[in-house]
Amino acid sequence: MSEKRPEVRQNCGDNVFEGIPVDTELTRVASEYFLACDFSANTFRAVRNDLRKFATWFLESNQEPLSIKRITTRDVADFRNFSRSNQNQAVATVNRALVSIRKFLGWIQEKGYSSSNVAKGVKELRKQELAPKGLERAQVRKLLREIELRCDIRANAIIHFLIYTGCRVSDLVRLCLTDLLISERSGSAIIRSGKGNKQRSVPVSTIARKVIAEYLQTRPPIASDKVFIGERGALTEKGIRSLCEKYSVICGFKIHPHLLRHTMAHQYLADNPGDLIGLAQILGHENLNTTRRYVAKTEQQLADGAERIQF
Repeated sequence: MSEKRPEVRQNCGDNVFEGIPVDTELTRVASEYFLACDFSANTFRAVRNDLRKFATWFLESNQEPLSIKRITTRDVADFRNFSRSNQNQAVATVNRALVSIRKFLGWIQEKGYSSSNVAKGVKELRKQELAPKGLERAQVRKLLREIELRCDIRANAIIHFLIYTGCRVSDLVRLCLTDLLISERSGSAIIRSGKGNKQRSVPVSTIARKVIAEYLQTRPPIASDKVFIGERGALTEKGIRSLCEKYSVICGFKIHPHLLRHTMAHQYLADNPGDLIGLAQILGHENLNTTRRYVAKTEQQLADGAERIQF
């Protein structure tokens, strides 16, 4: 029986920069690096690709081949910015390339081929914190129309309450009849067991009051003091989520209670620009930074504009 030959790993560093003019010493050192690291096949391809992209950019930007002794901190930072701004690469992709370069130059320093790692001080890009996603106005309209077409009075009241007060689903299922203070001229709801067991009062708009009043006229006369009642008693969070899933299928887009909360927050700021304090009071946020997420995109656009300034 013949001896089984060991599997040959495709992790050789030969010709890492094949087809790209680079310094001869760099080619040799890169081969040593890949052989010493013993990367998996996938990691090898990723790191090799990152270093090749950097070498190509270096050649085109500086009009000289990549060389260990000619790499500067500015080169690494400019390559990072070019990858993000000019090539519109994802933040994760840019950061991975930066880490690949930093580790490679760190190994070069460790082996004595260079006196310093110029990539060490180049920071990775911050992952953009986008504002929580909400429904578009057209999607809200479609949702409300589909509910009305089905004469679903209870669903109409539930969705209107969620989307006009921005309350959490847990707030909704705990809502009692005595917590609703509504009339033709004004309305509010007391959220008694909000997050952190804090009580707050939220306004209930005219539109929401109208559909809630219609629901209350048809509400089953059972002993429970909860506002929203199902076939087996007070509605649970599971029941509310099932309702959202039902209309997700009908409308053709994802709907869930917290998405409606985000939708309310976006619309509030669209109609009341800059009123983060008012929105925080309605949503029950103790920390204004939590509310500030809803304007994060605008602030990020300003930061991106500043990053594009180059001298």
